[in-house]
Amino acid sequence: MIRGKVLAWTIGLILIYILFSLTGIFTNSQVVSITVFLGIILSILLFWRLRVAFAFIGIFVLLVAGLIDVPHLVEFAGLDIVIFLIGMMIVVGFLEERHFFEYILNRLVGIGQKPLTLMALLMGLAALSAALVDEVTSILFMTSLVLRLASRLAIPFLPLLVLAIFATNIGSSATVVGNPVGVMIALRAGLSFTEFLRWAAPISLTTLTVTMIIGYLYYRKYFHLMGQKISEYRLVAASLQPDNGRADKLDKKAGLLFAFTISLLIFHTSIENALSLEKNTMLVAAPLLGAAIALFLQREHARELFEKRVDWWTLTFFLMFFATVGTLKYVGVTGIFASLFVSAVGGDIVLAIWFLGYVAGFMSAFMDNILAVAVWIPIIQELGHAGVQIYPLWWALLFAGTLMGNLTIIGSTANIVAIGMVERQKLGHVTLKEWIKIGALVSLITISLALLLVYLQLPLMT
Repeated sequence: MIRGKVLAWTIGLILIYILFSLTGIFTNSQVVSITVFLGIILSILLFWRLRVAFAFIGIFVLLVAGLIDVPHLVEFAGLDIVIFLIGMMIVVGFLEERHFFEYILNRLVGIGQKPLTLMALLMGLAALSAALVDEVTSILFMTSLVLRLASRLAIPFLPLLVLAIFATNIGSSATVVGNPVGVMIALRAGLSFTEFLRWAAPISLTTLTVTMIIGYLYYRKYFHLMGQKISEYRLVAASLQPDNGRADKLDKKAGLLFAFTISLLIFHTSIENALSLEKNTMLVAAPLLGAAIALFLQREHARELFEKRVDWWTLTFFLMFFATVGTLKYVGVTGIFASLFVSAVGGDIVLAIWFLGYVAGFMSAFMDNILAVAVWIPIIQELGHAGVQIYPLWWALLFAGTLMGNLTIIGSTANIVAIGMVERQKLGHVTLKEWIKIGALVSLITISLALLLVYLQLPLMT
């Protein structure tokens, strides 16, 4: 099995090198850069658990081949994005350990006594928590909540879990902190928290509403069964309380830290203007202050929180992969792709929005949204240098990287985390066939709607 994968990876690299060499468009250094980049992508598909090792090999090849030097490696590594994520991971980890989200979810879920109300509430909570914190945190708690609810009502968990995942991915597009994709776009495009609230949040809410309607109609038999079961459990909220009662009382320190950090993020542009700081300085700094406060509150357990809650494996991969993508820009590959993109759309911004939305969207669904967006960011930047109006394209890219994550099981981190939790608890296995029927319906409709709404607002985007 392993040998077969190694052979497939090796053959794939050889074919990639040969095919791009035969195009006659790229220089040898550019072909090598493309081969290294696609080699890392291929390793993700074949050797998911060893992706960091393959990323290290890729950077080694780029350095030894002279395609990138150490100063540019540091420049391209995306330290601003990684620092932001480190701070937010510590804050979120602290809130998780204080059971802040469990308290909020358990209080609100008690409101829903009818299937439609409960579905809308759960999906709304999933979207809201993803928008305010991040998709991974949202799906961790929503998955636990859905599994507990399904167990209490003695109903299948999959339909409700799938809808909660869809809502998480959709909600993560509403704010800059909802998804690493949003962070990447905000920092590279210079977009503020308030700009996300103006342009992304309304579209996110609209697509969420449409998804609720689709989900309820698609699973109408399931919700009919849920209605029968709910009548047997009139006190749904009571049945959802944790056995140890840890989420019965709100931790005030956790609540204040959450409100403080989110407030800094929301008003980061105003703070930057007041202090004459460069754009998005506070967007990176705010999570660091929140993380510092969390570490102080943990006292002797501060180091444990730092080491346990920060996903160093994933962040290290991001550093290496961002540097690899930066190399494509450094050697001129993204400039060539940008030129080809401009030639394909003929400078038509409307065509560019639809083309980018669908191509980047399908890349996100089958390759991973973070990787897909990392590829397209430098291309859009090159388009901007060429005089193309790129402001609408950033929003098209955002929705391509979030909404299309609902198409496949591997389309987003939230999907992988949720399915992993189900499998670890030995509750079953979700197949691509089960997922993609509803996934294709939701993702294709919502991305089309989102791109249409971006198009309709073009006159308002200057």
